[in-house]
Amino acid sequence: MAVKLGKYAFGKARDVRKQVWSLGLGVWSLGLTLVQVSFSMATIQKFEDLEIWQLARSLCQKIYPLTFVDPIAKDFRYKDQIRGSCGSIMDNIAEGFGRGSKLEFINSLTIAKGETEELKSQLYRGLDNHYFPRQLFEELYNEAELLIKKISSFISYLNKSNIRGQKFKERI
Repeated sequence: MAVKLGKYAFGKARDVRKQVWSLGLGVWSLGLTLVQVSFSMATIQKFEDLEIWQLARSLCQKIYPLTFVDPIAKDFRYKDQIRGSCGSIMDNIAEGFGRGSKLEFINSLTIAKGETEELKSQLYRGLDNHYFPRQLFEELYNEAELLIKKISSFISYLNKSNIRGQKFKERI
């Protein structure tokens, strides 16, 4: 039975019976036992397993090809800015995941959230300059908005957890 981790990792408290953070080999691991099903899910071993990183990657994969097509391809500043923003979202999630500190992870997630807001503004500039049709703008904007909500929910979850991170494992 396949269940998306993101739905439960970022869901309401009633969806999750037990949430346990465990740390291993310098990476974040999250073990969840779900109310709806009677099995334990695998722990997150790498940043690629985070739903928010997967969503950021998907958004970047949709935006990046647009930058090779005119008129965006000829607007070098806009092209570089939108590429940089969508790439930074993914990169900050990955970097924060690997830092081994809850507070550094939260900080990196906050930066990723800010980059996503910047991307939304760049999408408006692209729409205003007729770089892409409104329908594509709305699709990309809605995906960015969903990503912001999921990052915010994850930040909220981390802020409420008691785990400090791998860096502080041996400290009192």
